[in-house]
Amino acid sequence: MSTARDVIFQRIAKAKGASTPEAAHIAYATIERNYQSAPSLDRAPIIHLLEDRLREYDAHVYRVTESNVGEQVKQILAARNIQRVLVPDGLPESWLQGAIFEIDNQQSALGLNDYTAVLTTATLAIAETGTIVLQNAPGQGRRAITLIPDYHLCILRTTQVVETVVEAMRLLEPTKHLPTTFFSGPSATADIEMTRIKGVHGPRFVDVILVTDEIL
Repeated sequence: MSTARDVIFQRIAKAKGASTPEAAHIAYATIERNYQSAPSLDRAPIIHLLEDRLREYDAHVYRVTESNVGEQVKQILAARNIQRVLVPDGLPESWLQGAIFEIDNQQSALGLNDYTAVLTTATLAIAETGTIVLQNAPGQGRRAITLIPDYHLCILRTTQVVETVVEAMRLLEPTKHLPTTFFSGPSATADIEMTRIKGVHGPRFVDVILVTDEIL
């Protein structure tokens, strides 16, 4: 029985006039891939680029040092009048200030709907696209907890920020088996009558705390 991969290569072979799937493999391998695979900016401009992209996508961005993370979390939650927050296991206790934090215990989708806010860390971020990458790992948790609540507060270290997508893919290679979510700001779509609607398949509101001990 043919696999989906075989079918795809057979179709490529037919479209390119190749006689066999092996010829299609060879033709595919010869395609030039001149991707930018290394940063072109220094560290400070990379972080500024990420901040600009996130703000363009309607996310709020805060930059603090490690010792001030908990206080920043407290201030953000107070400003949004959030008193109860879902969190994955593995977050530093010093970060959890200003609300009641409840660790995810594999609630159902219906149970998750009772929470309006979630706080997580992230695996990395891509500056050129303003994208944050989450994986099923300590401090980040399973995908569902960041898709159902209406608000997501994400804490990310500046050392986890790369400039390009190619750099990110290389860093993600060792953990590619984990469930992975890419998001760029609050969830939004303009599919319906070209009207931008937020919160269709994820949180409507996103705040990002960038933790830095770098000189930027």
